[in-house]
Amino acid sequence: MTTTRPDTAVDEVHILWTSEGMSCDGDTVSVTAASLPSIEDVLLGLVPGLPKVHLHNKVLAKETGSEFMAAFHQAAAGQLGPYIFVVEGSVPNEKINGDGYWTSMGNDPATGQPITVNQWIDRLAPGAWAVVAIGTCATYGGIHAMAGNPTGCMGLGDYLGADFRSAGGLPIVNVPGCPVQPDNFMETLTWLLYQAAGLAPMIPLDRQLRPTWLFGKTVHEGCDRAGYYEQGDFAHDYNSPKCQVKIGCWGPVVNCNVTKRGWMDGLGGCPNVGGICIGCTMPGFPDKFMPFMDQPPGASVSAGTVGVYGAMIRRLRSITNKTANKEPKWRHNEDKLTSGYDPRWRG
Repeated sequence: MTTTRPDTAVDEVHILWTSEGMSCDGDTVSVTAASLPSIEDVLLGLVPGLPKVHLHNKVLAKETGSEFMAAFHQAAAGQLGPYIFVVEGSVPNEKINGDGYWTSMGNDPATGQPITVNQWIDRLAPGAWAVVAIGTCATYGGIHAMAGNPTGCMGLGDYLGADFRSAGGLPIVNVPGCPVQPDNFMETLTWLLYQAAGLAPMIPLDRQLRPTWLFGKTVHEGCDRAGYYEQGDFAHDYNSPKCQVKIGCWGPVVNCNVTKRGWMDGLGGCPNVGGICIGCTMPGFPDKFMPFMDQPPGASVSAGTVGVYGAMIRRLRSITNKTANKEPKWRHNEDKLTSGYDPRWRG
């Protein structure tokens, strides 16, 4: 059987990546550690079936100044082929900036004035085949959008609106994390590239526009410490290998796969290495998860309830464990067979 690619399939894609939002560039740095696939594999064409990819990211580019900015200006003028627009960093509210601006990228060739990130989003998002928000700052606002901030900044979805659709017919694709888990982003990008090439269906997203296969489960569901929770066995300090809910972990209610995936090559990840989950992949981060290190609201009730049940289960399991750690009594070096062997046929 042969399959045919749709007429809308593309063979070449540009990735226009701005990290000039309210950002620390941590997501760009994180993605350099990806391996499933690596950014190098995608750019070198080593992943079968992907279109040819041209990456425009200031941290990873060899071009500088106006030479680097050329692709962004061409895209804004409708002169660049299909592109994916990646936004890193939260979007400030330029309507409240007074006489200045919060953040910008490059200068207008005609006026010499800085071009704000908001202007770039207005110019590039509508024409992009897909728009991807990378990291929690870009997806939901993150640290910079917490209560008391002076910039009024927000996530890309707040800025563009819930009804936004790209030129490829996609909503914003959110890949949160502070910073983003590198393979989570590269898997998402790879799906979008296959979709652009006509080789994958519409990317599945949850209500918060996160890829469902990455954020469909909670930290707790994949955590090696979850068995301790079920037995009501909790850590009381950060040196313990037991469940950390009582010392500030939000894992039971946070959508993230880091406990399963790890951070780099399957290693690391907050609870995996003794850290608590502070909810950095969630729209309510950080405000709804502070103060960090304090026991989450409701955890005392749930932990208290499971503590009663868990203590009983732990006791019963210890009895069974003690029994299972003893060999059967018929294994001995004596002169009588006591295993219960009783052949039905005797010669």
